[in-house]
Amino acid sequence: MHKPPLLRRRREFGASLVFALLTLLVLSLATLALVRSVDTGALLLGNVSFKQDATVSGDQAVRTAFLWLKSQTGSALGANQVGQGYYASTMESDPTKPVDPTGQQQPGNAQRQLIDWDGDNCKFASSGNCSLTSRDAGKTPNGNSQMRYTIFRLCEKTDAAAQASGIANNCATPSGATGNGHEAGVTYPKLSTSGAYYRVVVRVRGSRNSVSFIETIVQL
Repeated sequence: MHKPPLLRRRREFGASLVFALLTLLVLSLATLALVRSVDTGALLLGNVSFKQDATVSGDQAVRTAFLWLKSQTGSALGANQVGQGYYASTMESDPTKPVDPTGQQQPGNAQRQLIDWDGDNCKFASSGNCSLTSRDAGKTPNGNSQMRYTIFRLCEKTDAAAQASGIANNCATPSGATGNGHEAGVTYPKLSTSGAYYRVVVRVRGSRNSVSFIETIVQL
């Protein structure tokens, strides 16, 4: 027996509708995946841009720290000025208590020294000794980045501690290069044979809470 043509045609129409709906579903999922991919790419690109902006802004904080150092007398820089975010030693005479500026370098060391960047007792780290302070360096001209810094003199001790111990303070000293070296046609600059070295640690918080850390060694 043969099926009536009308019934066969209705079933064919029903199968076509199912395939059409499945095709529409696949296209919709593909479109959604493409949109999410584009959004994620744009977000990542924006985050990288904000990160770069925060890093570039750090140079201004380093300059602010250097100008503060120049405004101090030699004797003043021989002692800690905690309120200014300045320490007259490396604060790392004890190797078991290193300075961890980012809070990410030695997360397993509960004795590490952290810098209180936000005045919140170092909530950015789960463990460690929140014993070091930082100084506000203001905002960038565009107002997008907040800058703070901490300065360490590259000496083993403060001047008072060295005098009390009766041992000369162990400080990093310049090599006293003569400036006669050449590389690619460029003469090396002549370095001063005196003056202390200082480690300037800068943290910049930019847009979307992007954070950059910058370390610079300066000489006075």
